[in-house]
Formats: sequence, C-alpha cells, structure tokens
Amino acid sequence: MAKITFKGNPVTLLGNEVKVGDQSPDFTVLANDLSEVKLSDYKGSVRILSSVPSLDTGVCDAQTRRFNEEAAKLDGVKVLTISADLPFAQKRWCASSGLEDVITLSDHRDLSFGNAYGVVMKELRLLARAVFVVDSNDKITYVEYVSEGTNHPDYEAAIQAAKEAK
Repeated sequence: MAKITFKGNPVTLLGNEVKVGDQSPDFTVLANDLSEVKLSDYKGSVRILSSVPSLDTGVCDAQTRRFNEEAAKLDGVKVLTISADLPFAQKRWCASSGLEDVITLSDHRDLSFGNAYGVVMKELRLLARAVFVVDSNDKITYVEYVSEGTNHPDYEAAIQAAKEAK
C-alpha cells in the first residue's frame, strides 16, 4: 500500500491499491441529490477521479477548481471529485463556489470508492488525496497517491495523462 501522512502523521490506508494498467474498479457513491452514481455511468469518456479529504479545505477547494478548469478545455474528459463529505455539504460547496458544472460525489455512505481504490484513511474516516485517470476502456492510465495529505497533487502530470488517454 502507498505510504502517506496527514499533517505529518502517518495514516493507515484501507482498501485495494490500484496501479497503472489495472482495470478500474466500479464503485457506488451518492450525488448531491442523494441518487446513486457509479463509475460505469460515465463509461466511454476519459475520467479524472480526484479524491479529496474535504471540499471545505483550501487545498481540496483549489484541487477541485483546478482540475475542472483544466478539464473544461479537453473534449470527452469528465472530472469526478469524490470525498467523504455529506452530499448536503458538497451541494452547499458547489453553490457557494459558483461552479455549477462540477461533479462532486459523496463516498460517505459506504466508502465504496475509497475501499476500491485504497484511499480510506482509517484513523480519520476520510479519503486520502489521490488522482486517478481512467480511459474510455476503463483502464487506469495514471495513479498518484499524494504522499502528504495537505499537499497538492501533480496537476500537470494528471492533465497530461488525461490528454493522452482515449
């Protein structure tokens, strides 16, 4: 498993670590209206899965904005921002951020995504900061488990991977 820290303290990641070349595991999360959403609902498009601890923090806010701004310039790329925040909190964040087209998904109910991708921080019951790019054939083409949970991911590398994925 990836080794990460959060605010300098080691955390235990639960679930299955994924690697480039793996078939992307499906998962079930909740949309802001409490409807169930699966990764397979976006089949046929390139997807950036942006895992964040909480949208109510500065780095998570910046990460969500940056990926959505960059992806808006790319045809056929969807950004799914996933956190363990409640769907109501995500909806409030979207409204206050002015980003109506952002796709935020809550893993609070089952930690289905977190366990499938190995990003559940056991000690905090939050998702670790990570980025995965999934191509239109459901293969993982890029993986970054950010080593310190309060750091930014490598935006340029993830966007480049999304550009190269088909």
